[in-house]
Amino acid sequence: MKPKEYLHQAYRLDHRINSDIEEMERLREMAYSVSAPNWGEKVSASRNTDPPFVRCIERIMALDEKINAEIDKFVALKEQIRGVIDKVTDTDERMVLRYRYVHNYTWEQIGDELNADKSTVRRWHGNALLHVVMPDDPIIICKSQRNEQL
Repeated sequence: MKPKEYLHQAYRLDHRINSDIEEMERLREMAYSVSAPNWGEKVSASRNTDPPFVRCIERIMALDEKINAEIDKFVALKEQIRGVIDKVTDTDERMVLRYRYVHNYTWEQIGDELNADKSTVRRWHGNALLHVVMPDDPIIICKSQRNEQL
């Protein structure tokens, strides 16, 4: 895994967690909504007697466990990424990496913070990636689709 792919994992995992949280909120809305009674006669040999919201609650509980596990991975990954970034000796390069991969700033935001134009920020970023020393046991959240195709 290349340094840029490694550092970018936190961004992808953060978005995945946020997506799961949005899904859980929709499930909660479904679970707490009141459904209309069905007055029609149902004939079924194996009738499910559980109320409909029970399935939603079970899915919420499973999704909650998944989110908590992802958050634990996210915290560990961010801690490891901070350690990797702190080992970069040049201050400007280190700050570009920190703003980009820890704070998820855009290139323009980084330029504003560091009082540099976009091309300078990108140059510092490229140099910083050359100076990144990958950890011996990097936390790998997901494989890049590009790597799977190669």
